Amino acid sequence: MKQRRAIVSVSNKEGLIPLVEALVKQDIEIISTGGTKRAIEAAGLPVTSVTDMTGFPEIMDGRVKTLHPNVHAGLLAVRDNTTHMSELAENNITPVDFVIVNLYPFKETIGQADVTYEEAVENIDIGGPSMLRAAAKNHDHVTVVCDPSDYETVQTAVSDNGGTDAAFRRELAAKVFRHTAAYDALIADYLTAQTGEKYPDQLTVTYEKNQDLRYGENPHQDASFYKEVFTSERTIAGAKQLHGKALSYNNIRDADAALNIAKEYQEQPAVVAVKHMNPCGIGIGETIEAAYQKAYEADSISIFGGIVAANRTIDQATAEKLHSIFLEIVMAPDFTDEALAILQQKKNIRLLKVDVSKDGQSGRQLTSVSGGLLVQDTDILGLEDVEISYPTDRQPSDDEMRALDVAWKAVKHVKSNAIVLAKDDRTIGVGAGQMNRVGSAQIAIEQAGEEAVGSVMASDAFFPMNDTVETAAQAGITAIIQPGGSIRDQESIDKANEYGIAMIFTGVRHFKH
Repeated sequence: MKQRRAIVSVSNKEGLIPLVEALVKQDIEIISTGGTKRAIEAAGLPVTSVTDMTGFPEIMDGRVKTLHPNVHAGLLAVRDNTTHMSELAENNITPVDFVIVNLYPFKETIGQADVTYEEAVENIDIGGPSMLRAAAKNHDHVTVVCDPSDYETVQTAVSDNGGTDAAFRRELAAKVFRHTAAYDALIADYLTAQTGEKYPDQLTVTYEKNQDLRYGENPHQDASFYKEVFTSERTIAGAKQLHGKALSYNNIRDADAALNIAKEYQEQPAVVAVKHMNPCGIGIGETIEAAYQKAYEADSISIFGGIVAANRTIDQATAEKLHSIFLEIVMAPDFTDEALAILQQKKNIRLLKVDVSKDGQSGRQLTSVSGGLLVQDTDILGLEDVEISYPTDRQPSDDEMRALDVAWKAVKHVKSNAIVLAKDDRTIGVGAGQMNRVGSAQIAIEQAGEEAVGSVMASDAFFPMNDTVETAAQAGITAIIQPGGSIRDQESIDKANEYGIAMIFTGVRHFKH
């Protein structure tokens, strides 16, 4: 039997030695470099330096050590191609049958808060990806391992059968190309960010699997949940589940919507109730219990089976109220021990611990469409970021202004066309997703009922005509906040003046499609 070879060069050495032992027992020669070679020697196993294989020393601080024909010809030779094999023999090159390589820790390096650009670049692996890709291309003949979680399976195959079968080698090769693609995508994203280029001609993104899901939006749809490589604790992907069964596809989307709304309200305790990605109730209070009570009263019907997000720790008193109705998810920065004990009595409720503090800067929002991807900045503008104007004769009172702030923060998270009514530190009516704006206003007003009198209205976009203002006036609404910018703005202003309604223009639209 011809001598078989394995190249072993890893940054993660956990679980490596038992695999190397299995290879050695099959009389497979181990070729290695640097720290990996020293670890194998320390385990008392025979190992050959890569410089003995190449006949060329490692140079440039190790930047060049495996980039050599003796390595890559040995990896790429097709064993049943007589020309390939004769060329190997002519050049005294031995084929390589196993490649066990993982890459320089680029991800871990750039994840450090104080990393320098030079340190990041130095941790871009060149030789490793080259060997992995070459071996993966020739997987009919070469077993390639990039993931330490596969060491034990490969070890078993080698010990039991002397090697791996074709199907397993193909699985390993596919994993290699996913791995190197993700590695390169991370490098490309990092370097592109350094240049300041926001929307490059080619966009490379990479995500890691967070969990498999039972199904997607509907039971006949398969689904999985992926997370960003650097997942923030301020995200649903970074949340810690404290109790309950696994989240579903719809749970995750609803919880994400609830979290993003809750982040809008930082100054006081606030609770957001969400159903089908739209807020059904938002409450602000002196305590988190008072805030929840207002959110509940905003729509005590729709909250049933919904998602609740709080921006402060859930205490015992709040937990007792939450426990009294059916909820899918409760999420908060934390839960007291007493609150957990109460809420965990229901086995199916999901409890999530998540940072609800506001993000400091806009992120990138990706939305898939047929055959493509839309990319935009996340909408994080608040009233403090815009220049408001008062086009009507009357300006809002302090109480109206406070309610307008509540409504305007909410309306940008409601499906367009969107109308939100607010009063006394809580929402009282939400009109979402209608094909015309007055239709959304009518829904919000109907939901508010008698409470519409003396309330305020927020609109996510301008009024194309004055019918929404007329509808608001008839319901007793006293102040409106909207972007303005319609060619018929003056008609809405005149209508507001006719009824003594105060109106604010923000100059900013908040469409959510």
